[in-house]
Amino acid sequence: MKTDEPIKLTIRAADTSTHEELPVAGATVKAGFPSPADDFEETPLDLNRALVRNPAATFFVRVEGDSMTGAGIDDGDLLVVDRSVEARDGAIAICYVDGEFTVKRLRREGDSWLLLPSNPKYRPIRIDGSNELTIWGVVRYVIKELGE
Repeated sequence: MKTDEPIKLTIRAADTSTHEELPVAGATVKAGFPSPADDFEETPLDLNRALVRNPAATFFVRVEGDSMTGAGIDDGDLLVVDRSVEARDGAIAICYVDGEFTVKRLRREGDSWLLLPSNPKYRPIRIDGSNELTIWGVVRYVIKELGE
């Protein structure tokens, strides 16, 4: 069983200077049987406004590795990370542990943290007095390519 692999981060700041409103169907999409009665009205959507709450604290991070596949975060996915969001128990966060970045689910244990992978191939990382931990930011969204 692997302990964990660090992820290589490509961090890009959010650029909200552009405003590109894209058409989006006004109706929801059913995951069951389609309803022929649903009308589609176009309502503009700006992804900057939809995904970025705090531009000065929002970054995009590309994932490399498979330790979070059980949480729906796969190799190559793009994470929207907000550094202004308070890290809470159960949040998925970008963590800087002993000089390396990783993405994990946080579990609070008293005054310390347990960093949980979402892949059984990897073991949790227990943060104790021998580790240095900085919770760099909280993952707000996962953007993924579904393939062709």
